Amino acid sequence: MTIVVGYAPDERGRAGLELAAMLARSARDQLVVCTVVPAPWIPGVGRIDEEYQAYLDDLAQQALDQARADLDTDVQATYSALHARSVPSGLLAVAEQHEATTIVLGSSSAGIFGHVALGSVSDSLLHRSPFPVGVATRGFRCGPDGKVTRVTVAYGGSEQADDLVVAASVVAGRMGASVRLASFAVRPLPPYTAGVGRLADDALVGEWAASLEAAGQKALQQAKDLDPVPHPLEVVIGYGRDWDGALDDIEWRDGDILAVGSSAVGLAAQVFLGSRAAKIVRHSPVPVVVVPRAAAQELAGQ
Repeated sequence: MTIVVGYAPDERGRAGLELAAMLARSARDQLVVCTVVPAPWIPGVGRIDEEYQAYLDDLAQQALDQARADLDTDVQATYSALHARSVPSGLLAVAEQHEATTIVLGSSSAGIFGHVALGSVSDSLLHRSPFPVGVATRGFRCGPDGKVTRVTVAYGGSEQADDLVVAASVVAGRMGASVRLASFAVRPLPPYTAGVGRLADDALVGEWAASLEAAGQKALQQAKDLDPVPHPLEVVIGYGRDWDGALDDIEWRDGDILAVGSSAVGLAAQVFLGSRAAKIVRHSPVPVVVVPRAAAQELAGQ
């Protein structure tokens, strides 16, 4: 199987390449390292346009040479410079051509170091891609032997979430990684100070957490029928006054990735982030893979 990684000769490209290498090394997949060159609106008009296009082509080849130098030698890869109207459309064309399992990108250089930050390309793909989309945290590095050791699934208790649990467990089992389900309770400080209001709120949140943990344990029962079975399987809940606090409330470590499902509002065959999923992605301290519902359902069905 094949992973497509969009590469640019800057910190975004290096982080995305590191994540793609970690995923490929873990799943024993091949990489297609792709640099997209903007196509001219009217090809062949004017010598200046030809010279500018040649300049862009040269930059693309330099970028691919840099990618070859950056990529660890234990990962098999091919390199491609593609002409397309836009970077997202070019990456989607390459992914379709190679029947890719995932498209991988780096975070925007304008984001917080160590967190996922969406740029124009990743944001576009997260609203239209039929393939799972992986986004590295800004500055991500995994080391020459880095592999995925745990897949954390953002879990909301819906039927679509159960499909994502099974799909993520299938992939984790192939990688030799463990699986955990994570739900997040964001609880801003209330405007009142009376203790009775806070106690009532605590009771509701406790009831919600118990219900979601029970649903998560039930969803994990399906993963126990897989071969191989990922170990261990666990459910955790993060609490915080904001999304940063809720995600930081659970423990993260090297080798973690976070799997997020696309919204039930969008087309099943494409990634489409709901409001909660978008907040989870933007505050994640580990690389994220966003999975379209159709892709999760297909893996779960298998």
